[in-house]
Amino acid sequence: MVKGMSAQRECGCDMRGFLSFQILWLLSKRSMHGEAIAQEIAKRRGEKPKAGTLYPALKDLSDKGLINGDKAGKTVTYSLTADGRLAVKQARAYFVRCFGEIMSGRN
Repeated sequence: MVKGMSAQRECGCDMRGFLSFQILWLLSKRSMHGEAIAQEIAKRRGEKPKAGTLYPALKDLSDKGLINGDKAGKTVTYSLTADGRLAVKQARAYFVRCFGEIMSGRN
């Protein structure tokens, strides 16, 4: 990545639409609190999502019944619901259908 340039600007792609899918995918692996989700996303995207982006997405997924948040003190640990597990499978199938050829390197 070019110093001082975000991963999105460097590649010329706006990857914001993938945030919900990424959150669901990460939570399909294990339950996590918000900061852990942000760190995992940063590993993959090259930049950590801001709280003002991440937490509204978590709230939206919760409102849709796809994730649960269990609060212990100040920490909320998020996990998938049964509907969330189904949504991950459906989103993954959609992603593969849309982007599988790109990921495989075929022209």
